[in-house]
Amino acid sequence: MPTQAPDVPAPRGTYSWPLGGWPLVARPFQPPASVYGPGHRGVDLLAAAGAPVLAAGAGTVVFAGPLAGRGVVSVQHPSGLRTTYEPVTAQVAAGAPVQQGQVLGVLQAGHAGCPGAACLHWGVRRGETYLDPLRLVGSWPVRLKPWAE
Repeated sequence: MPTQAPDVPAPRGTYSWPLGGWPLVARPFQPPASVYGPGHRGVDLLAAAGAPVLAAGAGTVVFAGPLAGRGVVSVQHPSGLRTTYEPVTAQVAAGAPVQQGQVLGVLQAGHAGCPGAACLHWGVRRGETYLDPLRLVGSWPVRLKPWAE
């Protein structure tokens, strides 16, 4: 059973966003306190249903198809990381090599807890340890609002 160890960081900034542009994070990574504890083992990225879902890095597709009622694609990367994307209608098959930025499929509507019509749940793990996928893309623009007094 995969676990979470918050002190094991993912490599910083060597991968790309799995959606075009700079997607909004609808729900951040929330590591569980224990192996079976509650948490959010990935991030939810707000997008439009039908948006292309892209490989965050080069690797090999290890799973592409339905799982527990939703479409899932998982890519194993040479770095030892495995990224997972859901809910996705796959356009790749298990065993296929993929390049960074290659279309894996299209985003399906209706991810539980999503504040919009569609969210991509993007997860990453090294072995059995879940990591924060936002670390893969390094930094992103910060938009600050003026202080209102």
